[in-house]
Amino acid sequence: MSSIELKADDKLILLDIAKQSIANGLKHDSPLKINPGDYPDHLQINRATFVTLFLNQQLRGCIGTLTAYQSLVMDVANHAFAAAFNDPRFPPVTPDEARQLDIHISILTPAETIDFHSEKELINMLQPGVDGLILESGTHKGTFLPSVWETLPDPEDFLTHLKLKAGLSKNFWDKNIKISRYRTISIP
Repeated sequence: MSSIELKADDKLILLDIAKQSIANGLKHDSPLKINPGDYPDHLQINRATFVTLFLNQQLRGCIGTLTAYQSLVMDVANHAFAAAFNDPRFPPVTPDEARQLDIHISILTPAETIDFHSEKELINMLQPGVDGLILESGTHKGTFLPSVWETLPDPEDFLTHLKLKAGLSKNFWDKNIKISRYRTISIP
């Protein structure tokens, strides 16, 4: 899996972009405008990200993409705004909440399909704490970031909850089910 190397300064830049984008959303109802050319070359590469917001250690928003289609700095700016104001599970973030948000950024490696012949074989191939998974079956699709292993450390439970998230039953299995894995760099 291709990876990305980030220095401490890069991580601070990306967190600052996320914070500024949320602040811009409060003032102008739009994400921070980013000129990728203003940033180091390695932050201009197209990368897929998820931005997750926590308030008092509770999820407050999470938006992202599984496919890289824009520069890393733009992806972070757009997903920070979307997590704060467009996550359909939550009302828009208020100015008071914005000051207290704990922002997490996950930068994804490109996903790779896992080859397996049974659910048991798949479960044995999973790497808890490391793998992010994408499950696809027909029109059903779901993903869990590697950070979800913190609350679902058992591979069988992880897969069961991913099926439920994708809108499938917990016992669902089909020979055509597709599972892909990715890794993340997490900030902070």
